[in-house]
Amino acid sequence: MNEDFKARLVAKGYTQRPVVDFEETYSPVAMAKSIPILLAIAVWYEYEIWQMDVKTAFLNGFVEEEIFMDQPEGFTTVGEEQKVYHLQRSIYGLKQASRSWNTHFDEVIWGYDFIKNDYDPCVYKKVK
Repeated sequence: MNEDFKARLVAKGYTQRPVVDFEETYSPVAMAKSIPILLAIAVWYEYEIWQMDVKTAFLNGFVEEEIFMDQPEGFTTVGEEQKVYHLQRSIYGLKQASRSWNTHFDEVIWGYDFIKNDYDPCVYKKVK
């Protein structure tokens, strides 16, 4: 029997303080009415429909704030127990993790000549 075990480093987001540790947490989701509209347009014009999933998406965002966190129990080095992690990227548990991912995604997709829809920030249009 082959068992695979996984572990994740997770921030204690409940200890984050507004303004000090984060400012913005809002991340948009597609409007419910956008999906049937997009499907109708795709059928009418015989467009291909693509869907994607980004595994570990929240780990791809960059944090704008200075965030430090304690080492997790069981992963400290003897004599270095007081050292902390300085986060460069977002990790699970951060209040701003979803926003960081969304901001990064917007920057990447913009580089491929997509722009946001004026009415739904989760719908993009190829412009070139």
